[in-house]
Amino acid sequence: MARIAVAATAPFGADVLERLAARHEIAYLLTRPDRPRGRGRRVAPPPAKHTAETLGIPVRQPEQLGDDFDPEVDTIAAVAYGQLVPRGPLGRARWLNVHPSLLPRWRGAAPVERALMAGDKETGVTIIELVEALDAGPVAAQERFEVAIDDDAGAVFARAAELTPDLIDTALGNQQPVPQAEDGATYAEKIGPADRELDWSRPADELHNRIRALSPHIGARGLVEGRPVIVWRSRLADGRLELLEVQPEGRRRMAYDEFLRGLR
Repeated sequence: MARIAVAATAPFGADVLERLAARHEIAYLLTRPDRPRGRGRRVAPPPAKHTAETLGIPVRQPEQLGDDFDPEVDTIAAVAYGQLVPRGPLGRARWLNVHPSLLPRWRGAAPVERALMAGDKETGVTIIELVEALDAGPVAAQERFEVAIDDDAGAVFARAAELTPDLIDTALGNQQPVPQAEDGATYAEKIGPADRELDWSRPADELHNRIRALSPHIGARGLVEGRPVIVWRSRLADGRLELLEVQPEGRRRMAYDEFLRGLR
């Protein structure tokens, strides 16, 4: 058992935090401040903070990580933290960054979503030593896994979280990480409004990949039977796209058949 800290904010980070806490002493969680969320814009904690409080782990929430930040531990596991780590803190601890892709493929903010949109048939988890350049640090551990045709982002994040504790253990014992190759490096841009739009003139497999890439956390949008909906699930059948679950504007998620019955 090692004594480490965890830097995490998003749901993926919360999942990994819980798994790491089952086998290591977590000195504290470093996360982002509480923010207004949802339609009501109520101030709410990041998902990782909720997990930390449930587990009795101390929480630190600086508005911005200063160059003078003292980690107070030898190692910090950073996973979906979402904040720049300055040079000062980088030099005071070993930062092991958990990245859900097969680096150098899909460096950047949305590696899972971009891999699915591209129709990648495999992805993985890479543990790198954090450096100032974006996701360019040396590789301390890596594992790949297959992606099935109907796996959505939720399934990929769950598999990545499941593999991470063993990979962190490997990285903790690896003091000679391997530099990343620059060949094959791609960039996973943050998901924007245009990425959510469904153009029904596009090929069925492209549409299916977009829908599953944005499910269950963002949602792809389009007009269906003249109504604006979010499409959460689909499948391919004989080369055709079949919708399975949609959410009409202002309403709950529902099976596509139920949506059609409501139009009659």
